[in-house]
Amino acid sequence: MSYAGKNLKYLRKLRGWTQEEFAARLDIKRSLLGAYEEERAEPRLEVLEIVSDIFKVSLDDLFRKDLGDTKGSYIAKRRAQKMAAMATEIQFVPVKAAAGYLAGYADPEFIDELNTFTLPMLAPGHYRAFEIMGDSMLPTPSGSIIVGEKVENLDDVKTSNTYIVISRQEGIVYKRVMKNPRQKNKVTLVSDNPTYQPYTVDSNDIVELWQAQMVITRANMQQRWDVNQLASIVSNLQEQVSSLKKKLN
Repeated sequence: MSYAGKNLKYLRKLRGWTQEEFAARLDIKRSLLGAYEEERAEPRLEVLEIVSDIFKVSLDDLFRKDLGDTKGSYIAKRRAQKMAAMATEIQFVPVKAAAGYLAGYADPEFIDELNTFTLPMLAPGHYRAFEIMGDSMLPTPSGSIIVGEKVENLDDVKTSNTYIVISRQEGIVYKRVMKNPRQKNKVTLVSDNPTYQPYTVDSNDIVELWQAQMVITRANMQQRWDVNQLASIVSNLQEQVSSLKKKLN
């Protein structure tokens, strides 16, 4: 009995990749990967060799061992933990790469060229980091790095949470996302700095969403507020909330 197909699915999920993303790395069609994972077809040797290189697993283990079975030996459990840790590898998109990212976000070769880092405190998943500039999300300072987890479907967005939103018209922005039940084809993007007005984006224009999990800033960069600034912000925020309530009603 071969465990190859079952192991492909297990390893893919450890990295937090979709079938499309994994298929691109293996240079095969997504439908073929689906056939392998569902054990309707036996993976070709050249495909398994690529998998072996990515996950540092022997071909013999891919064929003959159920890698998802961690109920056995201590070594098997440690191997699963190490593989899962790889899921925290994070590609970094600096501001200077933002324009290129809009054209290459779906190109595995472009993504592979981005610098990467890891954060051991993150759970396994699909993460990416983006550098933000400007003061629209103060007190998060300009130059901060937002580490986001991939959101596959707009329906999974939690209203008022912060996201990196990538759209064809607006590019890469860091905002709070508000959903309107009456306008399912649009979302409202809100800045934490109330001097910036909220604006709407067509959901069909959004190509990627990354829910913010961590904010990385340089030492001594944290924005300081004085009393007058805070009073002005509270006043502007109250006006915006009232305006949004009127629109929603």
